[in-house]
Amino acid sequence: MPAFQLGRLRTSPVAEHPELVAPAVWSALVAGDLADRVGVVEIDPDVSDTAATQETYGLDADTLVNCVIVTGRRDGEERTAAVLIAAHTRADINGLVKRRLDVRKASFLDREVAVETTGMEFGGITPIGLPAGWPILVDSRIQNTPLVIIGSGIRRSKLIVAGDLFADLPGAEVIADLGREL
Repeated sequence: MPAFQLGRLRTSPVAEHPELVAPAVWSALVAGDLADRVGVVEIDPDVSDTAATQETYGLDADTLVNCVIVTGRRDGEERTAAVLIAAHTRADINGLVKRRLDVRKASFLDREVAVETTGMEFGGITPIGLPAGWPILVDSRIQNTPLVIIGSGIRRSKLIVAGDLFADLPGAEVIADLGREL
């Protein structure tokens, strides 16, 4: 796999550094035969949050992707999904996401529950390696971005991947206008 570069970040192939991703992420990369499509870069965990990562490493806002976990209930059943949006947008939680989950009210999954359920660190949750059956809702603008940066499951690294990779994940659905401009 060739190394990717975004801003001041230059990746190594994730296959050379599986310690830089959460175990669930590594397992999903191997099982999905995706490791050759993904780069990883170690970062300072104190600048793992999106705005700090962008500023510290000279990244364009269009290349930063956030993964948020959203949940809601219908008829006593909890429905959970990952929502991928460009960092300069806000997820349409109470519109598109709520309708897609078919719930009365959608909200962010509690932080501690998200960490426990995903096996990933807060601030590093990524759609690769999420629990089976969770839909992955992807804003269409990500699909058209050549390279994006996203969490690796841990705060001390990031993944750099082609934006169209997310559509290949199990349960992925690309949705236009999922992210609204801030």
